[in-house]
Amino acid sequence: MSARAVVTGIGVVAPSGIGAVAHWRTVRAGTRRTGPITLFDPASYPTRVAGEVAGFDAAAYAENRQLVQTDRWTHLGFAATRLALADAGLPERAADPYGWAVTLASSSGGNLFGQRELQRLWGGPTRTVGAYQSIAWFYAASVGQLSIHHQFKGPCGVLVAETAGGLDSLAHAVRTVRRGTPVVIAGATECPLSPYALACQLRSGLLSDVSDPEAAYRPFDRRAGGYVPAEGGAVFVVEELGHALARGARIYGEISGWAATHDAAHTGPDAAGDPGQYARAMRLALDRAGFAADEVDVVLPDALGVPRYDRSEAMALRAVFGDRPPPVSTQKPLTGRAHQGGAALDVATALLALWHDELPASAGPGEPAPGCELDFLRTPRQPRHRVALVGARGFDGFNSALVLRGAPPTPRGAAR
Repeated sequence: MSARAVVTGIGVVAPSGIGAVAHWRTVRAGTRRTGPITLFDPASYPTRVAGEVAGFDAAAYAENRQLVQTDRWTHLGFAATRLALADAGLPERAADPYGWAVTLASSSGGNLFGQRELQRLWGGPTRTVGAYQSIAWFYAASVGQLSIHHQFKGPCGVLVAETAGGLDSLAHAVRTVRRGTPVVIAGATECPLSPYALACQLRSGLLSDVSDPEAAYRPFDRRAGGYVPAEGGAVFVVEELGHALARGARIYGEISGWAATHDAAHTGPDAAGDPGQYARAMRLALDRAGFAADEVDVVLPDALGVPRYDRSEAMALRAVFGDRPPPVSTQKPLTGRAHQGGAALDVATALLALWHDELPASAGPGEPAPGCELDFLRTPRQPRHRVALVGARGFDGFNSALVLRGAPPTPRGAAR
């Protein structure tokens, strides 16, 4: 029988808060955490609103030499990993290095570090870059740094599929567990907030130019006009079930099924993604998990906030679930879209919802756009089957879906 993979630790570093408790509090309250960009001066850009991790002190989670060598995106990864390990009750250093691995997703690498060094190259008096430019921007930098620091010497890797990568990393973690590695660190963080990174995103034409943070990002809404970028994400401890039980670990839930498909098309001005391929990923994930469509308690969608993409996603959901899709809940309007980190954050939300036995209300839409009339969760409710489906669509055709089954609920009134 194939080994079963469960999540025993959640580390969140996101606009919604630092730590799983802070994130869940934001989700339950429906508090919007987007605001004016402060990491650089965005005055000359049409998009000036983003989701930033407020009060983040990188020095609290990494040594000074590590901070000098790496980008803020990796600093967020250091923090999320330490929080996940502590949440799982595991040590900072692997007792069995070859029995631990790390597999994260990455989208754009170390933007702020690269921006600073290139500006020094072309505009500074020395016309040079620092020695760490060669490694700090690299999309695998976080995986490498975490592997070295925590002594994760098992099979390590990095997944690159834009937002879909946040789910692909967890799928890869399950495969790694099934191949004999009992502990895998998985998930993703992101920091796409630099002048260069914002310029690259603006080229797609998918960003919101609304200056009011309360109205800038409205997925599936009649007034939707693009997404708001964000930094942060979530990292998880994925563990072989027997290993987790043997040490008495708390189990949030099981990664029961997953799937990935591809549209074979670039994201362009008129593209909307292939709803058929996205639907196929969701069906495959449910089939592999062994669940019927009517056993899904909630769907956490990609929720891009671009009208044609929102309609396409709604079409895919109806193709999978028929005329009565399960409740849909998205929290991305609260935080912004953190690319692969955002998909990982959706997984954290789903696991916490199942653990707390409470499906959170969706952060919108206020008025669903034509073609987007789904069953958006307006008030919290208890799950019936303890099954959640998370979907993600990466730019240029990536589609991924992940099925999570929650652990049995903790008796009400007990410590959580």
